[in-house]
Amino acid sequence: MKLAGPEIGDETGGPIQHGGNLSRARALFPHAPEPWVDLSTGISPHSYPYSPLPDNAFTRLPDVASAERLKALAAAACGAPSAAHVAAGPGTQILLPMVSDLIARKGLAAVLSPTYEEHARAARLSGFEVTETDDLDRLAKAGLAVIVNPNNPTGRIVPRADLLALAAIMRAKGGLLVVDEAFMDVSEASSVADAVDAGGLVVLRSFGKFYGMAGLRLGFVISHPETVAKIENRLGPWAVSGPALHVANEALADVRWQGAMRLRLKEDAARLDALLGASGIAVTGGTSLFRFIRDPRAQAIFRHLGEQGILVRRFEERPEDLRIGLPRESDWPRLEEALKTIEPAK
Repeated sequence: MKLAGPEIGDETGGPIQHGGNLSRARALFPHAPEPWVDLSTGISPHSYPYSPLPDNAFTRLPDVASAERLKALAAAACGAPSAAHVAAGPGTQILLPMVSDLIARKGLAAVLSPTYEEHARAARLSGFEVTETDDLDRLAKAGLAVIVNPNNPTGRIVPRADLLALAAIMRAKGGLLVVDEAFMDVSEASSVADAVDAGGLVVLRSFGKFYGMAGLRLGFVISHPETVAKIENRLGPWAVSGPALHVANEALADVRWQGAMRLRLKEDAARLDALLGASGIAVTGGTSLFRFIRDPRAQAIFRHLGEQGILVRRFEERPEDLRIGLPRESDWPRLEEALKTIEPAK
């Protein structure tokens, strides 16, 4: 089942470039006005309004009871069967190689692409031969299969039924399906976090994107309790900092804020679509935290915005693709002015 995008080779290449690198942007556009407007990530511009940290948040080791409460709240928020099905760590990024290492025999890993490139890198570092493909059926031939759902950067959604069918295939042969649901908080897609008890399935969830606090570094592995125990053994004690426990326990329990923020982000995404459309730029995908563009002018748009101190995410291996995040309220006027002078399509 082909979904989108070209098949990608197996080359390791150089360091992976990510969004949010303002140092690199300043080097590319040394005469751009400051401060920069960073729209190169999929992080919400509206961070959670947490209460003041306790006086001992930095002086005491993280509290065990708070860590257990975090797992219970994360299970409820993500739809996991129980707290025993959740492992919490300092950001999803650090969890990727641990998940890849769950497979003892390193053979073929297949990543549904184009997508977040760190999955392929983590699998290679664990000893897998990695193929990146747009063909969902090819994932069933691997020992480790990875799908980002909804996808970053395209917003592609793989139906729940297809994911569960693939998980069953992986389970039958002792393999593993990893579903990265980093943007599930703002998606109408169906999570598979409730199905992990059957085995053969790991779900990853991110805290920082929806709650606008990527620097907090918090992420979750959701899987069968035996798998969770292996991850927690690798992480060791105090995997989540005291300040992160304080903030996340408040945020995950605040259902009213979550509902209001989902509506606000939808409104922001529609506002961005209208702004881009007025400049002749068609949005072809994304989520309510970022918009995806495929346009022959992509590199020219990147440069035009960069020269005006606005950073969007380009993809050097896919020169017609751009990802644009949501501005802070104070940054909308700068983006609107910059877009007015975009060269029209020929």
